[in-house]
Amino acid sequence: MEKIKLTPSQVIEQNIEASLTKNRMSVLKVIILGIMAGAFIALGAQAANVAMHNISNTGIARTVAGVIFPVGLMMIVFVGGELFTGDCMLSMAVFDKKLSCLNMIKILLLVYISNFLGAAVIAFLVSQSGQLDYSSGALGAFTIKVALGKVNIDFLTALVSGILCNILVCAAVLMAASATDIAGKVLAIFFPIFAFVVSGFEHCVANMYYIPAGIFAALNPDYVQKASELYSITEQSIANLNWITFAVNNLLPVTIGNIIGGSICLGALCYTVYKSK
Repeated sequence: MEKIKLTPSQVIEQNIEASLTKNRMSVLKVIILGIMAGAFIALGAQAANVAMHNISNTGIARTVAGVIFPVGLMMIVFVGGELFTGDCMLSMAVFDKKLSCLNMIKILLLVYISNFLGAAVIAFLVSQSGQLDYSSGALGAFTIKVALGKVNIDFLTALVSGILCNILVCAAVLMAASATDIAGKVLAIFFPIFAFVVSGFEHCVANMYYIPAGIFAALNPDYVQKASELYSITEQSIANLNWITFAVNNLLPVTIGNIIGGSICLGALCYTVYKSK
């Protein structure tokens, strides 16, 4: 029996209709689904950290992480969730004049805050779970290192990395929508997300786990000492890892980049090619 898959035009139409459904959701439902999505992405991120933390070769480490991280988006697609980066494609419904720009902003803002709540809660729970003690505290030290690296990138780099990231993430969402069976959706999600992780691009919701997890880890003097031993990270540099640098140095430019990548680079172009008359 021949397997059915949706055409690009059908996928775009489906995405627009899904946007209208989201607009009709209650605030409570959006919040719950947003928290779920943030938590699922965080669970994929923490598992990726565990797998890669003791691998010194960057390419191999990212490849290992790339194999694991996609489980977060898979859980969202199959269990449910509203993910900010994917919801940037609400822009298609705006271009189609079926959703107002103001309503799009309202949904994105609500989802964004909810994603942060879900991811930050997982970061806190992981910090209390004893997981960061793995490898004699090396995982805690690695968690600090990852977070520091993210708050120390410059604005333009973070913005461009965010654009590239969400082109791949939104492509994964659209590709998954084109498949009608579970196996097809899994493969459609896996490869673009694998590519984004291996490439080291910046995803705002993933960073809502990575950086808070690093902030929580930095509260443990044993992990700080281990970070000093393994990565020559000083206490002075760790002082730069805080909620302000998290928001200003990373979340702000990465979020702007994610919005551009999802709503314009993919959303606008796909709408223009496959839907506009």
